[in-house]
Amino acid sequence: MQKRPALTTVVLTAAALLAGCASSTDSGSKLISFPGVYKIDIQQGNVITQEMVDQLRPGMTRNQVQYVMGTPLMEDAFNRDRWDYISSMQPGGGKRTQQTLTIFFKDDKLSSIEGDLRPAVGESP
Repeated sequence: MQKRPALTTVVLTAAALLAGCASSTDSGSKLISFPGVYKIDIQQGNVITQEMVDQLRPGMTRNQVQYVMGTPLMEDAFNRDRWDYISSMQPGGGKRTQQTLTIFFKDDKLSSIEGDLRPAVGESP
């Protein structure tokens, strides 16, 4: 009779471990989902908006760019004149989207911008 509680413990432990495992889908690794469970939106990195990018002008100093855009997510260790801003958003249960913006400086002044968002026409650095 003492083997039955031990067997029950082993079965319950195995079930709990399996419930925590992930299953692989076409969109990558995704946790097992339960119907009706709320899934939160996941935002990572910098907030990048078109309005912020439209404020950037050629010749702005590093401090001015940082005031408008915030601290860059990545500063290139080998190229001090390059700042990378990366924004990632995954709505609950949806596909992840990512935006990148790379800002280049020359002589500590904004010289060019590359990435998914561009300044409005006629305002391009």
